[in-house]
Amino acid sequence: MNIIEKAKTEGLILDGAMGTMLIQAGLEGGKASEFWNLEKPEIIKNIHKSYFEAGSDIVVTNTFGGSPIKLKKAGLGDSIEDVNRIGAQLAREVAKEGKYVAGDIGPTGELLHPSGLIAFEEAVDCFAEQADYLSKAGVDLFIIETVFDVQESLAAIKGIQSVSLKPVFATLTFEKTLKGFSTIMGNSVEESMKSLIDAGAVAAGANCSIGSDVMLDLAREIRQSIDEPVIIQPNAGIPEIKGSVVTYPEDKDFFSDNIRKIKESGIEIVGGCCGTTPDYIRSVVAKTS
Repeated sequence: MNIIEKAKTEGLILDGAMGTMLIQAGLEGGKASEFWNLEKPEIIKNIHKSYFEAGSDIVVTNTFGGSPIKLKKAGLGDSIEDVNRIGAQLAREVAKEGKYVAGDIGPTGELLHPSGLIAFEEAVDCFAEQADYLSKAGVDLFIIETVFDVQESLAAIKGIQSVSLKPVFATLTFEKTLKGFSTIMGNSVEESMKSLIDAGAVAAGANCSIGSDVMLDLAREIRQSIDEPVIIQPNAGIPEIKGSVVTYPEDKDFFSDNIRKIKESGIEIVGGCCGTTPDYIRSVVAKTS
């Protein structure tokens, strides 16, 4: 059974936040988390292991900021291959049979033409380089996440497909306005979801930016827009900043209750984003199995 068949017949549980776990482990604010693939690999590996043990079917590599454009800005321009290769290997080492490793690809941090300085094909080449390293290091699939411009996600899909035949999941971030849900670039739910699937993503959906209660409404809208598997990964609520400490208001029970409702609305692939931990995923598994 391939991963899409499993999603359709049994459903899939993704992991929760990587950044939240790294901050708990001592990662300093402002430092790229990908540094720890090289400096503290055992911590990264143990985070992946803890998510698998909590019941995740898929863990996501610590390569969210692993594109050449982003790593060069973070001072890791000479370590692009190592960051991505080691990031994939660390997850691969703890993935048992029947579990999956997704190569994580996040935004470049730059706007594409005509809003910004990055040409579409330049973004395609950037993502292709990252995807090639991840694919050769043994990821089972790719996930493009936390992107707010559908064009950048389309560039990532094109880049991945130029170097790999492995499945591609893609999620965008949305905000809720008086006119309904859209990305901050103005992409509508139906338009953007269909664009991702037409470009070759085998599953599409939303992650980050909103809590699990609001995400329930968005999940239903996405479900109506495409027939392919839908991915939903909310935050544990909207972050609250108290001094230098960032907290999230949704506890694991509130979050997992909403994930259960999201799954009941016909969503095949669920997980957590910012503020969630293995305890959240464990609660999700308990309430959705």
